[in-house]
Amino acid sequence: MVFETEVKGTKKSDLEALRNLISQKPNTRIPILNFSLGVFFYQLGELTYDSARLAAKKQEWQTVSNALQSQLEKDPANRKVTKRYTKATSTIASLTKKLEYGNWFMRTGNPLVIYDSIKAQESRNQMQAYLINNGFFDAEVTSETTLKKSKASVSYFVIENDPYSIDSIFTTTPDEAIQHLLESVKKDSQLRLAERYAQNNLSRERQRVEDVLKDHGYYTFSKSFVEYNVYKDTVNKTVAVEQLIRVPALSGFHPVYTIDSIRYIISSPSEAIIDEKYMVLYDGISFQMYQNRYAEKIIRSRVFLNKGDRYNRTDVIETQRQLANLDIFRFVNISFDTLANSLTTNIYTMPNQKYQVTNQLGASVTEQLPGPFFSHSLRNRNLFRGLEIFEFNFRAGLEGVASATAEGGVYRSRELSASGSIIFPQFLVPFNFGTLEKFGRYNPRTRTLLGYSYVNRPEYVREAVNTILAYNWSTRNLRQQFSVNMLDANLIRSSLNPFFQERLEELQSQGNNLINSFLPSYVSSISGQVIINFNQYGIYQRNAASLWRIYLESGGTSINLFNESFAQDRNLQYFQFLKFQSDFRRYLPINTRSTLAYRFNLGLARPYGISNGVLPYEKYFFAGGSTSIRAWQPRRLGPGSFTPEIREDGTFDYRFEQPGEILFEAMFEYRRKLFGYFDGAFFIDAGNSWNFQEDPSREGADFQIDRFYKEIAIGTGIGLRMDFDFLVLRLDMGIKAYDPARSEGERLILDKLSFNRPFGERGQQVFNIGIGYPF
Repeated sequence: MVFETEVKGTKKSDLEALRNLISQKPNTRIPILNFSLGVFFYQLGELTYDSARLAAKKQEWQTVSNALQSQLEKDPANRKVTKRYTKATSTIASLTKKLEYGNWFMRTGNPLVIYDSIKAQESRNQMQAYLINNGFFDAEVTSETTLKKSKASVSYFVIENDPYSIDSIFTTTPDEAIQHLLESVKKDSQLRLAERYAQNNLSRERQRVEDVLKDHGYYTFSKSFVEYNVYKDTVNKTVAVEQLIRVPALSGFHPVYTIDSIRYIISSPSEAIIDEKYMVLYDGISFQMYQNRYAEKIIRSRVFLNKGDRYNRTDVIETQRQLANLDIFRFVNISFDTLANSLTTNIYTMPNQKYQVTNQLGASVTEQLPGPFFSHSLRNRNLFRGLEIFEFNFRAGLEGVASATAEGGVYRSRELSASGSIIFPQFLVPFNFGTLEKFGRYNPRTRTLLGYSYVNRPEYVREAVNTILAYNWSTRNLRQQFSVNMLDANLIRSSLNPFFQERLEELQSQGNNLINSFLPSYVSSISGQVIINFNQYGIYQRNAASLWRIYLESGGTSINLFNESFAQDRNLQYFQFLKFQSDFRRYLPINTRSTLAYRFNLGLARPYGISNGVLPYEKYFFAGGSTSIRAWQPRRLGPGSFTPEIREDGTFDYRFEQPGEILFEAMFEYRRKLFGYFDGAFFIDAGNSWNFQEDPSREGADFQIDRFYKEIAIGTGIGLRMDFDFLVLRLDMGIKAYDPARSEGERLILDKLSFNRPFGERGQQVFNIGIGYPF
């Protein structure tokens, strides 16, 4: 078996890239124990795996399937035969998968890697080729294998020698127009003087040349016309790169194409429907529509091609993308007919189904244990024939949550919500300043919503009716997404559990007015959000990626237009507040199996005016839980150095949630693939919440510049995840390392872990179950 592999001698080349070229890598093992769980699973699956039996069974079902298919050819309407045929094909597909990949245990685990000298030679050859392609033309790769009992350790030795750098770059082509065009954009070239030669840069530069030319009218140009000649200087260790742009043999130049006309065709959604045509010419586009059902003005704002313009592939792709973003058409195909140097643009679409109903039954987790939910959604497309979308959503669910007034147990939370909304594919504003023409590339949307929500937690029942008017748009590459809620109004009514009521009244007697957050209230706000997504964060890839979310909210701003009696005369609690949140997330792939991810989250929420020093309960920040500081129970950390009551057994009384007005979180996580679907993680979380002002009921809750850094809680732990691509199940165990609730000098409690007590003292460890990654 292959026990260990290593690459030695690298100085300037990419060590991780060379390691990835090793075709035989050791099985992942548990340190010290030297035990591979993946191999154990695989061998466990082999005990019950019989390929001959599976092949015979597949053949039997194939015979049955062929017979049923013959019957269906004679009687296609026979439902009984159709059902049996469907079952047979499904069984055959399952057996084929088992024959190719093994049973579940074999697919989850990994086979034992047996040393193969031929594959070692292949690895050396691949490393040699990689080094040459990256400028190390004189590099050499050798290997040495050490055998000890049944274990093979393979060492690969790399002698890089000096790499070759680019000394000169020049373009050769008989087409002077292309020569001048490429000269004007050479600053964007992927090839740089004095940089080390890399063949991948040639491939990227070839693609860039094609993109530039296709964006400047060269419709028929392709990168196959681009060639590179590399001339080596073995004395000076440099290369000269010649970029050769060939031209068609007959014409001797590449033609430039302009758009002569544009046709937009919307076919009927089904062959069973009569395709009644409606034809109209609007703003240079000839529309041929099915039954005149769609607004030409809206469609035109998403078409970025104009008669007389040069062909531009970027505009073609952007047109296709923005038309697809409307979610009105089943497909969008753009083709061109050529005549001399002119192009006739044909945009073919077909309506999506007008009504779409989706029902889901599943499980979700927000705090502790998963609970079932049912959701129903109805979508009506092109509601007013202006490409609007009407959505109705209903959701009902049960979840296991920690009570806001109890610790240790998990309680049932019932949630129900329903909403109706209309999404307009434009900005609805009371005045016209050409928004369609100006913002068509940014996928503008206006959402109006009316909704109802009901939450039944152990400590309170909360009902709310809300209405929203929101504007949303994004940049062309979806790197930035923007949303502005011009109106978010909520009427809220709460019914409190007697014990929770007593607790809030107790806090009120101590000067804490949190009880006002549960009075019948009207909460309105204006908010804006920007999401900046660098390199598609959230989609697994080899490159680093980041996401930054910035949120601003002004609550009760409209109350400033009225006097205080306006609020007092209506028996409703009004709130005025300002809220800010900055959430930055980043992951850095270390190699194909390991990733480092981190997150910084800062939040500020400040009540003012007639709020009596309190926020709506949903606007507070809470620290602790499966997506926060995981070594503390959900919503139980802080604020500041506030010390909960101490029980008789010496542990803290974490029965009550701890809302705060300031939040800081820093989370670091090392993730590594183990075997099959299983991934592991090691994490360190730090953070806390605070209040702006002193809280008489919670000493140490206020933020002070001279001590806040001493009140940052730290937790660490490990996690196990099952990653099925479409679903990630997560189990994290957090251990308190630094607890600001204790007196100074006693806050570092990581030393309470020992061999006899690996999880520390009672309450020092917290288990979290989650769906999806914490960030």
